[in-house]
Amino acid sequence: MARSAGTLILESYGRVGRVRHKSRRDVVTDIDYRSEALIARRIRRHFPEDGILAEEAGADRVGGPDGARRWWAIDPLDGTVNYANGIPYFCVSIALIEDQVPVLGVVFDPLRGDLYTATSQSAARLNGALAKASTKESLGDCVVSLAIIGRGGLSRERKIAPEIRIHRRMGSAALSLASVGAARFDAFVQNGGLSLWDVAAAGLIAERGGAVVTNLAGGPWWQPRRKGAVQSIVAAPEPHHAEILRLLREAGTRVHLRR
Repeated sequence: MARSAGTLILESYGRVGRVRHKSRRDVVTDIDYRSEALIARRIRRHFPEDGILAEEAGADRVGGPDGARRWWAIDPLDGTVNYANGIPYFCVSIALIEDQVPVLGVVFDPLRGDLYTATSQSAARLNGALAKASTKESLGDCVVSLAIIGRGGLSRERKIAPEIRIHRRMGSAALSLASVGAARFDAFVQNGGLSLWDVAAAGLIAERGGAVVTNLAGGPWWQPRRKGAVQSIVAAPEPHHAEILRLLREAGTRVHLRR
């Protein structure tokens, strides 16, 4: 499903048609809707009893006592702003949730053909090969996907920057977080503004790659009962995770709830 959606996405890359504004900082294209419809049709064909939570269409029998025991979290095109502007950093993200726990995660980068995968019972993989989180000994050597959003976010990033090698804002949280599971990024930090479909697959991949994954407070990263763009994530190798949490606290970083 992810590869088919990626093929569809690339057919219009560089010549995107209508772009609509979802919010002051976010947009949606016709390709978002077409990619999502492709994935949803295939899920319904093979698993008609499963629920679906998709970024553009919303929820179909997800969670709760009357919802589906199994459901899928879909981001059909994560990094739409990048895509619409011809910036080559975006992905498709698909996760399967059973009994409110992610059990399968797939993140596909169609431009590079990179397929990140993991299950709750197996290791993370990149294009079929075993993937592992960074083993760098010093936090000062780490390249971190760091996005502290909200008022004063950039000043807080500047407080943390001297403790790491360099930080990047890439514009696709799912792809950057999944990359932690394969040591392409050494760590990932975002203090809010993330939805369940942003993190379901990528968080599992990072975790199964060997990273410690939590929310900003150091608690569980997966909180399916919290709806909307309210999720925060800190993912890093075990030797550095606690230190990153400390730096975030000292910088005065708080969870930013983007609704």
